[in-house]
Amino acid sequence: MAMPSRLQVPARAKRGETIEIRIAIQHPMENGQRRDESGRTVPYNTLEEMFCRYAGDEVFRLYLSSGIAANPLLAFHLVATRSGEIELAWVDTVGQSGRASARITVDD
Repeated sequence: MAMPSRLQVPARAKRGETIEIRIAIQHPMENGQRRDESGRTVPYNTLEEMFCRYAGDEVFRLYLSSGIAANPLLAFHLVATRSGEIELAWVDTVGQSGRASARITVDD
């Protein structure tokens, strides 16, 4: 099952410009300590790993933990060097994964 997300990438940028990328991922980020209505422990399930590729090259990889709130909103900056696809992919501790991508056009 894919996790819904919302990725924000500027459609255009000038070469060398620093751009902001934002992604919101719908995920419960359960720390394994909360109880449901019946008193049972809700199993541990957090986003575990995320990576970002820009025009096919991996530019960073994150290892996340239960310290991040449910439905995390992550923002980071990249320097626009060339036109291409910005792709983010992630996996949680139970093996579910998600992916989002957007294209950016870089002008000289």
